[in-house]
Amino acid sequence: MTLTRRLFLASLAAAATTPAFAQEAAVDLSQEPFPVKDEENKIEYKFRRKEVDFDTTEAPGTIVVDPKKRFLFLVLGNGKAIRYGAAVGKQGRTWSGSATIGRMEKWPTWTPTPEHIAEFPKLVKWQNGGMPGGPENPMGARALYLYQGDVDTIYRIHGSHDPSLIGRKKTAGCVSLLNVDIIDLYNRVQLGTKVVVLEY
Repeated sequence: MTLTRRLFLASLAAAATTPAFAQEAAVDLSQEPFPVKDEENKIEYKFRRKEVDFDTTEAPGTIVVDPKKRFLFLVLGNGKAIRYGAAVGKQGRTWSGSATIGRMEKWPTWTPTPEHIAEFPKLVKWQNGGMPGGPENPMGARALYLYQGDVDTIYRIHGSHDPSLIGRKKTAGCVSLLNVDIIDLYNRVQLGTKVVVLEY
């Protein structure tokens, strides 16, 4: 096929509207301000990160969350995806639909919601100002903030300080990955990445 000016311009326009993503991502844990352990040996084998066959109509670079199976997929294209084991919302705290990554943070501050405080009153001390990022922070090493247009959905894809949650329906509605996995995912995506959360 001859590359015409029109075809070249069309391909540039398509690239400009589709967020880029890194198929390969280096995870250098030595550069982290807090210790991060590779805790995949603490989770069930099927929830460990790996490249898998994945049939979807979603574009490469899209994140697809399957809460029924407790997996998050990063679509690579050509029938492949990277699959991550995830913790998802417990009963009564679920969300599904489409969003985009509107904000990305390393070692984010966490502010408990009124629901968190009602369930765990000792969290009230973090109500104003939030809990600083660190090993005990439930948001873990990274957070991807999900937006619909300019509106923050209040849902996040974030790390976990507790590997025993991975593969379970135990969160307050967010999607949680091992810290090493959220760092890997964070390094592969960018602002504007599409996120699809399937029905529970």
